[in-house]
Amino acid sequence: MCIFLARFYLLEAHRTCRTERSFDGKVLAAIGCAHNSFSYRRCVPSAHALVMFYHIPLEHEICLHPKYFGPDLLETVKRKLFNEVEGTCTGKYGFVVAVTTIDNIGAGLIQPGRGFVLYPVKYKAIVFRPFKGQVVDAVVNQVNKVGLFCDIGPLQCFVSRHCIPPDMEFEPNSNPACYKTQDESVVIKQDDEIRVKLIGTRVDASDIFAIGTLMDDYLGLVANE
Repeated sequence: MCIFLARFYLLEAHRTCRTERSFDGKVLAAIGCAHNSFSYRRCVPSAHALVMFYHIPLEHEICLHPKYFGPDLLETVKRKLFNEVEGTCTGKYGFVVAVTTIDNIGAGLIQPGRGFVLYPVKYKAIVFRPFKGQVVDAVVNQVNKVGLFCDIGPLQCFVSRHCIPPDMEFEPNSNPACYKTQDESVVIKQDDEIRVKLIGTRVDASDIFAIGTLMDDYLGLVANE
């Protein structure tokens, strides 16, 4: 149930932030966000409570061209903040889903010899950060003999052939290619929704990649309701 709530509120976060930039407290709580400021150094996931969404304070610098100086200066800074940070990823914090509040826009610093002005901005945002051991729903985007490639929102995940149940065989001659059981009771192909367990993540400076498995209870193809 928590997985489905998280997916619903992720979409709600995008919709709300593009209009009012305000969130209901229940929305933040339902996706595991903390109302108080906290650092990832203090966030140690446990087997009992693994969350992927966090509400945290962040900082960003906006570089503004002189042509934007005028009565709408602050609105321009806010607009550029939304455009520059939403949808981006850092290895430290994860994927920035949506900016919720802008706490402070500092005094601008003129860049010598350029005329541009640098504005330091402090804001809060909902971020998406996966951890090993989480069970999530994903959409398959590629099937081949080495395994499955799938998307978990902005996160890419690979499920190796060795992490797919042994009773499922790769069928390259199917259109499209798929993994299926001998009696064809279970068939996993492109665009199908599957439930995977994350067994590892690779964190780069500007991206996160996950490795998943289907070899556990209640994992695999998600039945259409």
